[in-house]
Amino acid sequence: MRIVFQGDRLWLAERDLPELPAQAQVRLPEGHLALRVAEDHPVPEGVEVLGLREAFARMAPEAWVQAGRAYQWLAWEAGHRFCGACATPLAPAEGHGRRCPACGLTVFPSNATAVIVLIGRGQGADRELALARSPHFKPGVYSAVAGFTEPGESLEQAVHREVAEELGIRIQNLRYFGSQPWPFPNGLMVAFLADHLEGELKPDPVEIEDARWFRLDALPDLPSALSIARWMLDAAVEGRG
Repeated sequence: MRIVFQGDRLWLAERDLPELPAQAQVRLPEGHLALRVAEDHPVPEGVEVLGLREAFARMAPEAWVQAGRAYQWLAWEAGHRFCGACATPLAPAEGHGRRCPACGLTVFPSNATAVIVLIGRGQGADRELALARSPHFKPGVYSAVAGFTEPGESLEQAVHREVAEELGIRIQNLRYFGSQPWPFPNGLMVAFLADHLEGELKPDPVEIEDARWFRLDALPDLPSALSIARWMLDAAVEGRG
């Protein structure tokens, strides 16, 4: 299967696409071919061109995951054409790596790891969730708190730090929920559940527009159904958290 991007926009096709002149191409581990065509390349009949986020709601989850992987591989290839140590053009290396023929530096694709945590307090009908909204969210949407890990930091340390920095509270009973590749542009979201330990919500005014405790029967607008944030929220509502 060919997965085609024109710039940062995905081609949604009614059928498998023929061979195309590509500015860049990568063979994915599953055997699919990821291509990036020129911005001025004519769009074939039966093809719709959408941003990856727009394509969310139009694709089956499995297809969207493959498109996200293709986007990340193409972005990595484009950003690793030259050696970061001596600026020599990189050559293919074992696996999907690139090696510098001058100084020997070898680089491999990697993800920017982020953590996301859903915090609860209370029991039964009185159960509440701490949700926050970024200024970048759609109006009315609240979600779990998230942030990137820092060098030398474990996932658990990152969760506690992000909660303290963004919400001003402390948590306990941290437990793993799951993970999700997030191709905006090359993230891996690692999700946790936790319980409130102490402190009142004091959102960071730089990162957080608003943060509140919401009862399970009075939640605000929530993130996309394809995001791991929504999976955690759905699990909490259904009593699976």
